[in-house]
Amino acid sequence: MFGVNFIHSSSELAPPPKDVPPPTPIRLPRCSPQLDESSDQDVQTSLVRYLQRLQRPTELRESHFAALGVHLHSDVPAEEIVPIPSYLPSSIGWDGISMDEAYSRDATFRYPMSNGGRSPDARAYLDRRNELSIPNQDAFRTIRRIKPEAGKQQRRLGNSYEFFKQMEIMAAYWDDTSLPPLPAETQEQSPPLPPRPTEADAGAEQPATGAAPESNARSEADPESESQGPQQVTYRTSVGAQMPPDFRHNFISAFVKLVSYGFGCNIFPPRVEPRLQLLSPPTKKSSKSKAPPNQVASYFPSGCVYLAKAPTTREAARAGVTEGPIAAVSARNTTNFKSSAESNIDFGRELIAALIIAQHRAREGQPEKRYGEGKWWATEKRWGGGEGGPIGREVDGDSIVGDKDAVESDAERPSSSSTPQNQPEEKAGSSSSLSLTKGGKASLPSIPMRGQPASKKPRKNMSIYDSYRMVRPPSTNWDRKAIYKAVGRPRGADYDDVFVLSSVFHHFSILRVRVPNQLLKVFAGEAEDVVETDGKKGRSWGKLEIWRSKWFDLFVVEDRLEAMRLLWGVIGYSMRKDEEPEGDGSGDVPMKNA
Repeated sequence: MFGVNFIHSSSELAPPPKDVPPPTPIRLPRCSPQLDESSDQDVQTSLVRYLQRLQRPTELRESHFAALGVHLHSDVPAEEIVPIPSYLPSSIGWDGISMDEAYSRDATFRYPMSNGGRSPDARAYLDRRNELSIPNQDAFRTIRRIKPEAGKQQRRLGNSYEFFKQMEIMAAYWDDTSLPPLPAETQEQSPPLPPRPTEADAGAEQPATGAAPESNARSEADPESESQGPQQVTYRTSVGAQMPPDFRHNFISAFVKLVSYGFGCNIFPPRVEPRLQLLSPPTKKSSKSKAPPNQVASYFPSGCVYLAKAPTTREAARAGVTEGPIAAVSARNTTNFKSSAESNIDFGRELIAALIIAQHRAREGQPEKRYGEGKWWATEKRWGGGEGGPIGREVDGDSIVGDKDAVESDAERPSSSSTPQNQPEEKAGSSSSLSLTKGGKASLPSIPMRGQPASKKPRKNMSIYDSYRMVRPPSTNWDRKAIYKAVGRPRGADYDDVFVLSSVFHHFSILRVRVPNQLLKVFAGEAEDVVETDGKKGRSWGKLEIWRSKWFDLFVVEDRLEAMRLLWGVIGYSMRKDEEPEGDGSGDVPMKNA
């Protein structure tokens, strides 16, 4: 009753469910655009105008990646994802060591960070490894409060409790790939055969003929499986394609937070919709045309969230202030990658998330540029190109309540002499049938002013109609509570390395995207230049180089340990304290593909 958690015995484990739909096949997206540097690039059309022609995701082609200059390196090792591999923890030497031995490594393991603190010590890294090394089914027993197997102790999940909790939810839609596949179950029409007797069971009493056979989960073959791994306590009951998108996002967020908390970072949902802003270059003004150069603005939305630096003061934390962003977390709900077009769409979503992060990081030290600010179409009143005047309900009233642009004329301004002294002054907003003029003659009833009566308290905000009719620039796409900063960017470099923490199915991958500064200027409306190198024509920004790690299956212990090591190095590199410029901007360390 009073907060006591009852522990179920292992005898209450249910057998595998029947009539389970077939599993969703796992086909990871395969898209590897390569840039042919030996041939001329198509530089005849504007990149922004070419991208603005996209109206639907199905219209995405490999030619769009070629226009951007995308060059992807797939399945690269962790040392090529992190620009400075020294921030990666060692891949060996962590098994079987004690906390005291881990503490002795802090002299070379820890380093100062940009937020004024020091990176997590080796004991914290060892804790994360030990927690993530727990078998899934043992962790699920702790989550479900099921008694451990005979001869074993209850697992203590520690900081990874939320991660395994979200994994247990996903296990209802996806098979646990860390376990051997279940044997093909026979249909109900043919009952399963009795188990083959072993030498240990030779003297044991055999069950009577006609007794109900045990299920596959508790057959005589189970002792062999128990010696190899833990007993399965969760089974898939639904199709993975029907899993809600929030489950995958929560699963990936819990995994990222295991590492990011120690570095003073966190995942923040965007308060303003993430959009990749595109502004076409100005058109050439004709000598006969008097119209100003035309620029078309558009955007591509994204459903990603941000990994940013958490505030260090209580006041900033209460206000919701963030600094960054550091990386994008993109968890897609797509499960079908049979064709190359579907893989291209998924890669396009990852690429948009990376370019959005690069645009936001480039806002550091820049004033907010609101599209349409100072333009004639955002300041001058108009209505369909006509002579102007009242529209809609304005025809029935003299003015609009709350309209600051309305100028009251002298004829419309009430004066004290307009009301006779021998007549009582009428209340404003009253619906009287007659009104008196200066000569005391009756006139037609005046139309009451639209809005609230004067007896009520005036509203502070304008109505929806009054706000709609005002001429002003579009809403801003800058977050008022965000401090835009390129955290971890090398000083003096003409590029920015941004990271995308990507996820599909129950798999995880990290992308490193090197975004040139010139490409961001082209997105902002700057005219493109054509450069010629060794007789070959190309774009002014060169190429958009991308490194992708392998897809890690987070259900498998070895994969999630390697994914955690890579994530530790990425966040550690981004949060490092950058004291001096790093090299000549061509790269921090020599790499195979850099």
